[in-house]
Amino acid sequence: MEDLHTMPVEPLGSDEAALSSEEVRSWLTNIPDWTLDETDPVIRLKREFKFANFDSALAFTNRVGALAEQQDHHPAILTEWGRVTVTWWTHELGGLHLNDFISAAKTDGLYHLD
Repeated sequence: MEDLHTMPVEPLGSDEAALSSEEVRSWLTNIPDWTLDETDPVIRLKREFKFANFDSALAFTNRVGALAEQQDHHPAILTEWGRVTVTWWTHELGGLHLNDFISAAKTDGLYHLD
C-alpha cells in the first residue's frame, strides 16, 4: 500500500464512486488517529487536534486551509480554544474517497504544538 502522505489528491472522474466499507476500513489503518463519523448518512473522517491556546489552534486551521486550497479539496473545520476538529469527506460522492484519506494524512503532517 502506498504512503498516503506522498500521494497527490486527484480530480474526480465522472465515473468515480465512494469507497466500499472494506476499502474504508483498509485505508483507515494508515491514519490511526482518525475515526469514522457515522452520525450522518454520509460517512466522514474526523479527528480532534489539541493545542495550548487559541492562537495555536488558529494557526493550524490556517495551515489546513492552505492545504485544502492547494488540493482543491476542502474539509469542515471547527476551531475552538485549544482544539480544532477536522472532518474530511467527498461532497460530490456523498461519502469517502481515497482523496479524503490522503488529505487526512497530510493534515496529520501539519500538526505540531505551536
